[in-house]
Amino acid sequence: MGITYADIALESIFPKRRLEVKALVDSGSVFLTVPQHIAVQLGFDTEEVGTREIILADGSRKAVPMIGPLRVHFADRYCDLSALVLGDEPLFGSVPMEMMDLVLHPASQQLTVNPASPYVPVALAK
Repeated sequence: MGITYADIALESIFPKRRLEVKALVDSGSVFLTVPQHIAVQLGFDTEEVGTREIILADGSRKAVPMIGPLRVHFADRYCDLSALVLGDEPLFGSVPMEMMDLVLHPASQQLTVNPASPYVPVALAK
């Protein structure tokens, strides 16, 4: 087991801008997070957006900007969501993974489309 990265595309809807990035895959994290410089490249002014209070791994609380809408692409899948502006590298959390029906394989350090639903993402709604 080790650290897993995935090549994803981030696309801002307004204005329409797209970036290809390498994101750290973390199933223990909830949200998609992007660093400040990526938020700016996508056309967001992080002083003019809403904030979200988060609890960090050390238990401390912090208010951080939340940008969106964003379209996130991986393989032949995509989802629309907002992202927290935080850290020094993109972090791909469990929400976008669930929305796109992706599976993390820690032993091989790979993120893949769920083999049980290879053509269309499936979501659990119960």
